[in-house]
Amino acid sequence: MKTSSRVRRSATIVLVMPLLLAGSASQTGAAANALARRSAGVGLSRTPAPLDLGVPGPLTDGGLDLRSGPVPVPLELQMPSLDAHASVVGVGITAQNVMDAPMGPADAPAWQQAFWYRGSAIPGASSTALLAGHVDDPLGRPGAFATIDRLRPGDPLVVHDTRNGLDVSFSVTGSMTYSLAQAADPAVLVQIYGAGPVAGTPPVASADGLSHLNLITCAGTFRNGTHDHRLVVFAVRVAG
Repeated sequence: MKTSSRVRRSATIVLVMPLLLAGSASQTGAAANALARRSAGVGLSRTPAPLDLGVPGPLTDGGLDLRSGPVPVPLELQMPSLDAHASVVGVGITAQNVMDAPMGPADAPAWQQAFWYRGSAIPGASSTALLAGHVDDPLGRPGAFATIDRLRPGDPLVVHDTRNGLDVSFSVTGSMTYSLAQAADPAVLVQIYGAGPVAGTPPVASADGLSHLNLITCAGTFRNGTHDHRLVVFAVRVAG
């Protein structure tokens, strides 16, 4: 790839989705229904976990503002079927009301990290936790989430608490790829972030009582400063 293309890629951010939407938007009904089925665990090969399993304790200072910059959190995301893992950073929202996605020069650690959205649930809680990651770095080398498109239903995901060794296990239920327009649809946003964050409130309990973990990264073609699609992988908690 030409150098100029590599330079353009350095402007890529993982997520360009409004969290607080003004007015209404038409819903992509079929996509939203399919997404709901996947996030609820339809086709899950392992039994969803009961709610009495351990959950990591608070990951950040309780007074940390959502508009504050990234902070390290004591978690590691493990993706055994991909032979991949990533340390986790807690991120909030930018002045443009989009989820922050740390970048930096090609050797910056952010390209190989996962970003837990601090407005979502702690992984393992009966709600929705969202982790984002870059698909590549400014030089076009694979980022932390470069291969999550290979995840298939039943594949394991583990969120490891580095403080006490607690492993929170999840099983992939499916994935969806959305154009930027589809990804801005309110119904889709609720499935990705959970109902609370989209409404501008703290996380709320999931309607199905399950613990959801969603992974998101860029997909499609790089144009106009970002990729034109978003890939979302959905998982629910299972007994480890």
